[in-house]
Amino acid sequence: MMITKEKKQEIIEKFKTHPTDTGSPEVQIALLTFRINDLNEHLKAHKKDHHSRRGLLKMVGQRRNFLTYLKDNNLDKYRSLIQELGLRK
Repeated sequence: MMITKEKKQEIIEKFKTHPTDTGSPEVQIALLTFRINDLNEHLKAHKKDHHSRRGLLKMVGQRRNFLTYLKDNNLDKYRSLIQELGLRK
């Protein structure tokens, strides 16, 4: 359920915008997406885990805010990111 150091570093390497980037909206959205997908799998097995469900909803809201920010400031990066992460069907 936790994201490993190696997996986190791999995601950061894939989505970073410059060599020392760890906190750009693109990286944060990608990390949140990984955690959301992981938590979704957990909730399929543990349907009554309402505490984790609340955390999931908070993460989805946080990701939505990051996506709105990115959409307002850089539409091209927004479109490429949602395409790459498989969001917005």
